[in-house]
Amino acid sequence: MKLVIHGKNIEITDAIREYVQQKIEKAVNHFQNITNEVDVHLSVARNPRINPKQAAEVTIYANGNVIRAEESSENLYASIDLVADKIARQLRKYKERRNGKKTHAEPTLEGIVPEEIVTDLIGDRTPELPGEVVRTKYFAMPPMTITEALEQLQLVGHDFYMFRNAETGEINVIYERNHGGYGVIQPRNGNNHTNGNSKNGKVAHTANIATPEKNYR
Repeated sequence: MKLVIHGKNIEITDAIREYVQQKIEKAVNHFQNITNEVDVHLSVARNPRINPKQAAEVTIYANGNVIRAEESSENLYASIDLVADKIARQLRKYKERRNGKKTHAEPTLEGIVPEEIVTDLIGDRTPELPGEVVRTKYFAMPPMTITEALEQLQLVGHDFYMFRNAETGEINVIYERNHGGYGVIQPRNGNNHTNGNSKNGKVAHTANIATPEKNYR
């Protein structure tokens, strides 16, 4: 298993490196057969408005899937403890889900119901980009179904996930909706059956997604 440790606004001392190795190796000990690489990012916020300030983020690459956890506290060692526990739970869920797929039929999505089409995402607002790109990430993007993308969204712990739709070959975004459930944003082209018009030929679609097993927030 490859373990990579990065630091931002912090020096990765031998003591910190040894502590991370000890905690993360213990967390993934029972899952090394599915773990290819572990990326640990430690950071200390310099902005006094950010609290808690010391964060630990762990990203695990497991057989083509990405599993992620992040925790923050006032103490870096405490953050490492918290994120190690969280990533162990994420790995356990991933393994249980994978084993469940081998013995049960894959659940189907129910009720992908398009909502009102949004033709103008900006309105009268002025778009503002951040003055500095502080971090760039690169990920493989193999084609996947919406069901698989939903599983990935839950594994990485973000509120959105970008993926290549296996059915259309296009880049889609699945996200957690403020009013519950999940939505999918898709590009509009001549093959999409949608209501309404768009000046630029593209439109955002949202959908309520649910599985038979769980009701989402």
